[in-house]
Amino acid sequence: MATTSRFSVRAMSLTIAALSTGTALPALASMGNIGTTYGVMPVDVATAQSLSMFNDQVSATYYNPASLTKDSRGELTTGVLHAEQELRSANPNADGDIVANSPSQHVLIGMKTNLGSITRYKHPIYLGFIAGVEKYGKELLAFNSQTSDTGQFLEYGREPLFLNIGGATPIWRGISAGLSFRVTLDATAQLDAVSTLGGETSRERLSVNAKPSLKSIFGTTVDLGETFCPDDGCFLDGWETALIYRTKSSAKTSVNSNIIVTQTIPDPGLSLTVATIDSFQPETYGLGVQYKGDGWRFGGSLEQQNWSELSHQFSNDSIKDQQSVPPSDRIKFDDILIPRVGAEYRFNETFAIRGGVAYEESPLASTRNPEINYLDTDKIIVGVGVSATYNRTRLLAYPIRMDLGYQYQQLQERDFTLVDYNGNETPVTADGDVQVFTGSITLKF
Repeated sequence: MATTSRFSVRAMSLTIAALSTGTALPALASMGNIGTTYGVMPVDVATAQSLSMFNDQVSATYYNPASLTKDSRGELTTGVLHAEQELRSANPNADGDIVANSPSQHVLIGMKTNLGSITRYKHPIYLGFIAGVEKYGKELLAFNSQTSDTGQFLEYGREPLFLNIGGATPIWRGISAGLSFRVTLDATAQLDAVSTLGGETSRERLSVNAKPSLKSIFGTTVDLGETFCPDDGCFLDGWETALIYRTKSSAKTSVNSNIIVTQTIPDPGLSLTVATIDSFQPETYGLGVQYKGDGWRFGGSLEQQNWSELSHQFSNDSIKDQQSVPPSDRIKFDDILIPRVGAEYRFNETFAIRGGVAYEESPLASTRNPEINYLDTDKIIVGVGVSATYNRTRLLAYPIRMDLGYQYQQLQERDFTLVDYNGNETPVTADGDVQVFTGSITLKF
């Protein structure tokens, strides 16, 4: 039996290595993405996503595609994001308490253009996309799904490929609508081989497939002044509202292997099947409001995230394996409501400063989930940022904009009970600090 187990582990290791496209394990992936965990562009990071529903940059394809209509010019954006994490789990029976401290490092690129100019009707139709790739563009697929006896954090770590594409158009008097898609990967792998007892394989056959999965995002914006009093000024001037809906999404990986061991396991061989999910994002409803004055704006948003669905998703995850766990010990998630507020002030045509704050309650309801041992806490999020827009340059015909953003996340202390593979229980206190640094350059055209 020990020999059989060794061969099955070897088969699994070969297959996951192929799926990881050259990435060394562990990749420390998470149930999150940069859009919800930190923010995509510097404006989103700096305002703790409080004004993201109204931003006209390409990150609107994720937060609210309708906002692509707020600037008629085309746009090309590139940037970087670096997140430093120190996630702790204080354990009185162990030396040190740092569970994870590997950074998340993204290169970002996005573009927006008006496709309406190629039609006879000249009605504006804006198309945009934004992509973020881990390890500054070197890692397209970060994958690690595991159980743990020392604890693992739910949402932090390396983030897999972040890709959104969508479009928007004005509808009527200050009302715009947009539709975009979050692109995730459903990866499958099949490994067949014949092996000796010494582990030497022959007649190997490996196939790997990764197909895109599209999950929709709907968004609308309403300029209340332009909608209700377009000709004469009224008390609604300057007020804008936004509504968004994001369907749930996740990256899925399925691994199948079949190993024949000479003189030990005859044909059809040892079969091993694993199915798991990663980068889960819940069904989300959002409402945003902002007021724009002369060179300044303030606003906020409320997000309803339905994380309870993840409890059902894990029932089909063979690594998390919740079907074999007693109902009282199964991992549980709650739906949460996230409030965010922020403001921006423009000193002149060139310089602007912004900031925001958010409070995010943990969706993880259970503080004891044997073997998986997920950790997650409530978070206080604060961000600040600056931007500089140069309308005249020696080379470019259109403005160039540079943005910087910083965000600090404080993970509040929360008590958990870790349960190892032998059923031993250990009380721990989870907390942590996360710092995010990001910058971008945007060219208008």
